Amino acid sequence: MKPGLSLRVSQHLSLTPQLQQSIRLLQLSTLELSQEVEQMLDENPFLERVVEEAPREEFGLEAADTPAQADDYSADDAMFSGAASASSTSAEGQNDAETPGAGADEPDWSGDGTVEMAPNDAEWGGDAPARNRNDSEGDEADATELARSHESLTSFLHRQALALRLSEIDRAALRFLIESLNDDGYLEEPLEALAISLAGPDDLEQLEELVHRFTVAQRLLQSLEPVGVGARNLAECLTLQLKALAADEDSAIDPDTVQTALRICQQPLEMLARRDIRRLTQLCGDSEERTRAAMALIARLEPRPGRRFADVERNIIVPDVIVRKAGRANGQGGQHNFIVQLNPDVMPRLRVHDIYAGALRGHKGSEGHQGMQQRLQEARWFIKNIQQRFDTILRVSRAIVERQKNFFTHGELAMRPLVLRDIADELGLHESTISRVTTAKYMATPIGTYELKYFFGSGLGTETGGNASSTAVRALIKQFVAAENPAKPLSDSQIADMLKEQGIECARRTVAKYREALKIAPANLRKAL
Repeated sequence: MKPGLSLRVSQHLSLTPQLQQSIRLLQLSTLELSQEVEQMLDENPFLERVVEEAPREEFGLEAADTPAQADDYSADDAMFSGAASASSTSAEGQNDAETPGAGADEPDWSGDGTVEMAPNDAEWGGDAPARNRNDSEGDEADATELARSHESLTSFLHRQALALRLSEIDRAALRFLIESLNDDGYLEEPLEALAISLAGPDDLEQLEELVHRFTVAQRLLQSLEPVGVGARNLAECLTLQLKALAADEDSAIDPDTVQTALRICQQPLEMLARRDIRRLTQLCGDSEERTRAAMALIARLEPRPGRRFADVERNIIVPDVIVRKAGRANGQGGQHNFIVQLNPDVMPRLRVHDIYAGALRGHKGSEGHQGMQQRLQEARWFIKNIQQRFDTILRVSRAIVERQKNFFTHGELAMRPLVLRDIADELGLHESTISRVTTAKYMATPIGTYELKYFFGSGLGTETGGNASSTAVRALIKQFVAAENPAKPLSDSQIADMLKEQGIECARRTVAKYREALKIAPANLRKAL
């Protein structure tokens, strides 16, 4: 073959740095965007935050409900306003959907008063007032206040130990056991293993002494609040709480029921988990009615005594979009009107620094001018890309509210099937762009705060040839389970038949998948106690 030359014309898409930045900013969450803005403010001297409120003319806005446009930026100065853009859409409906709050009171456990208390004990690091376990009201008030201040379980137990009159060895043993508890308040390692970790496996005499001290310290630990702390397993934790109930003379619970519950805790907990009432009734020698009452009592106990002291990470959701109801059109019989606007609290107010930009224009051709000019262009790109990000979020949110307008008045049951392609085709965007916009972006509505991706869902066929949203089907399943007979809970097959009666074709396996997604137990575990 002879070498030769040829010409070929082709087209390809090149991701410029500006486009790459635009894509990256679009997929960031509110928190990540805030961190990106702070980093850019630190790195780019041409970028500054607008602190004082500026006239609306500076933002290129003519009215309060006119969205800011991305092309309102000049060559030398640009500013991104934090003013919220709003849009009105309509939705049919009669009544507002409400989300009722729910709450449950925890049982009030008190102690048995078996621990000797000392008025003062400076050896624990300070003086402590005298108190006993019968003073349960004060203990509960302290526990609630300390939980709100995020005091750890170990600190709370050390505070109680200040009032115990102990020898130096017992005090050290109790302190060691407190530090060995897990976050749930359980003492997972056996006492022998704890003793070996201190003395080693060879000194048998010292091991025996340590195990004895730890045994005494464990009884002291289990006498502290919260009741059940220091247990080695779930059965022991429940038993400690039941014994505290039995010792409480003011308790309104039937003592015989408490004794039956204690006998149930002595049996394998697998039978309690399976709710094998017949087998437990035979083993405990009580009536079926009392066994049911005892199982209901056990269900109200706290399986994790250290739960209220856990300093869990709190993820605060700040909505990117706010949907407000603006009354009805044409009087009471008209459609609902909704206002869709960006949340001004999450929109950064940025602009190019006028003084630095003017100084750069006055020193053209100087050393380093090209590099500084590039930084200035990066600042302008950053401002414009942020503006484009929020503009895209607002456009997608408007389209979602328009498509799901019945949801905002009737709730989940009125959710329509919606896929990313529907919004992409309507707005002239790519599906990947809609996916980035709806991920980790939230919408505050009159009935709650939802992720934008929540409004998308596949559809199930109906007898009329239409589609029903998977979200609406899950809401129906939840409704069916809530209204079922507790003695005869609905099976997945029965729920599938009930959905078919509603005109929705849903297989049993699909019902099981939706039920598990809703964290609803199977029928055999939902059977009434």
